[in-house]
Parts: sequence; C-alpha cells; structure tokens
Amino acid sequence: MAKIVVVEDEAELAAAIAARLRSEGHSVTIAEEGPEAVQLITASQPDAVVLDLMLPGFDGLEVCRRIQRDRPVPVIMLTARGSETDLVVGLEVGADDYLAKPFSMRELTARVRALLRRAERSAVHQVLRAGEVEIDVPRRRVRIDDRLVALTATEFDLLTYLLQSPGVVRSRDEILAEVWGYRDGSGQRTVDSHVRSVRRKVGPEVIRTVHGIGYASADGQG
Repeated sequence: MAKIVVVEDEAELAAAIAARLRSEGHSVTIAEEGPEAVQLITASQPDAVVLDLMLPGFDGLEVCRRIQRDRPVPVIMLTARGSETDLVVGLEVGADDYLAKPFSMRELTARVRALLRRAERSAVHQVLRAGEVEIDVPRRRVRIDDRLVALTATEFDLLTYLLQSPGVVRSRDEILAEVWGYRDGSGQRTVDSHVRSVRRKVGPEVIRTVHGIGYASADGQG
C-alpha cells in the first residue's frame, strides 16, 4: 500500500481518482488548491502525487517546484492542455510523468503502478561514470565535479539505465519498457522530452541520439 496525494480542483474527478486508487489498496488524500497541496504533501510525505496543472491559489507547476525542494517525490501531472511546452516545463520542475485529459482510470492506475515500481526498485551498490558525471546508484545521487545535480526519479532511472550499458543503443520502446514499465509502445514523446531534460542538467554529451533507433550513453565505466 502506498500513500498518494491527489491534487485536483474538480471535486467529481478528484473523488473518482481517489476511489480508483483506493480500490488498488492505496491510502489516498485529496487537496483542491495549490497552497493546501504543498502543506499536505510536506506534512504527509506521500509515496506519489497525482497533480493537476490548473489549480486555484497557484498552479501545479509551482506546487511541483515547491514540493521537490527538500524531498524528491514521484509526480504524475494531469492537464487539459497537450502542448510540448507544458510537458517540458512540467519535467523541468520535477514531474516524472504526464497524462493529458481526458484519460482512462485504467491508464492512470497503470502509470501510478509503474511510477511506484520505479521508486521502490532496489539497486546494487554501484557507481557509474560518464565523463565528469558520477552516479551513486543506491544513494540516487548525481554529481558533476562534486556538485550535486537534482534529477527527478524518472530522469535518474533513465540516465542510470543507459549508463549501465555504456554505448549500447536502446530503442524508445526498450526504454519505455524498462524505465516506465510501458510495453505497448505508447509514450515515445515522453522519452524524448526526458532525454532533453537530462541533457540540460548533466550536459548534452552524456546521452547520444541514434537516429531512427533511439538513444545510447556515452562510453563510461561502472
């Protein structure tokens, strides 16, 4: 059972999401506006957050920015918008996944399950390196020249997955299956957006694009 906070100002939708997640065995609380959400998430320290983009008080981007400051928490962002700009900004402030309205409850619960699996996945003691980038896998820390780099949970998993097999080319479908847990081929735009976000944070040379196939890490060492 996971603790999940649902942040959604449409009461009917919030209740439906909460009911579905509770039917999966999770403990769910609801917030309806930005400031309330930040207070609730800070106090309860949930395992995951389902966060609407458009909220009263301040929006979901600001909520995400504030809750990620001290303790990274997995976030699925919900939005009625579908633009690339919203997706990129959401990833930059710490969202791990993105679901456009309208969506099915089955898809939402599958995404939550995948997010929780990634967060709980245990790693062997391992340090990965690529150039100046160093990843302490079990402590989930990324450093560049002894400077800590803040990655979201999904960005960390993506970078780790690629660096664990230096130079090996991974297709988008492979990455979706191993990092996101999606095996139906959906979500390729999400892979591209996360790669762009990781490159902005750790440098463009760490992940290389293999046109027509997918991505590979630069040569490194474990």
